[in-house]
Amino acid sequence: MMAHYSSNSALRIPSYDPAPAPWLASLARQALIAEAELTPKPGLVDRRGNGAHSDLSLNVMRRSAAAIEPCFREMASISAGIRPTQEIREQLAAIGRNAERAMLKATGGSNSHKGAIWVLGLLLSAAAMQDDENRTASEIAATARATASFEDRAAPRLVSHGDIVSKRYGASGARGEALQGFPHVVDIGLPALRLSRTSGATEQVARLDCLLSIIARLDDTCLLYRGGTGVLITAKKNALAVEKAGGVGTQIGRQRLTLLDRQLLNMRVSPGGSADLLAATLFLDAIERKQTEVEADKGWPEDLHGAN
Repeated sequence: MMAHYSSNSALRIPSYDPAPAPWLASLARQALIAEAELTPKPGLVDRRGNGAHSDLSLNVMRRSAAAIEPCFREMASISAGIRPTQEIREQLAAIGRNAERAMLKATGGSNSHKGAIWVLGLLLSAAAMQDDENRTASEIAATARATASFEDRAAPRLVSHGDIVSKRYGASGARGEALQGFPHVVDIGLPALRLSRTSGATEQVARLDCLLSIIARLDDTCLLYRGGTGVLITAKKNALAVEKAGGVGTQIGRQRLTLLDRQLLNMRVSPGGSADLLAATLFLDAIERKQTEVEADKGWPEDLHGAN
């Protein structure tokens, strides 16, 4: 017997949800691969090449996603039917560190998905805490926020890139995103993805529109760490320009996306935080639609057909 935890109540309400840990872990892996394969993305690894990265490739990203899937499955298994507590927060953190080690082993030492392990780990744990009827993006995000509110008392005392950026620029980073209930996923990513779909865009265009919408509004710590506020402002401004042009499905929107891509490549920076939140958006979208899998990217090398 499982239990549903609502963000509005601490009560444990019985249900017979079958604790779908393998399904959730598989969706998380597929979301990571779908994000990596989506093309053309500005400054990021995709089917065209390594983007602004010297140590990553599409095959590396795929291997990384596969390597951390067993840890995602373990996170979902231990979370099934319970509610956020200090204990579960620290268990998830320990598994997350194992996932990071698996990632580094699979990639030869490259950080391909550290941020995504945090983001998707919290969300799939929260999804496992819900019963099927209440497994919505908003409920999952609220439950993930409750889990993130507990401190990881066993965390290594190391200064991360996120810590440096937070101190220097005041950006809240991935932890702040979680503590706010993932607003760039629930309030920006998902609406942008679905609005683009309903306008008649292809899935490729809809996902690119979603990514650009996130980039335009997120204080991406990857951009801040590598390039500072000037780079972040440039990325946000030009991502918003794509949106204002009608999205990637328009001729002007594609031209502005190409310009943004060129700018980020020239500056050797990529919006990795935004990419993690795109993967999270695809993950929650698949859950809400009760899909057995995340649709694979099929838009490249085909043209961005379906343009307005």
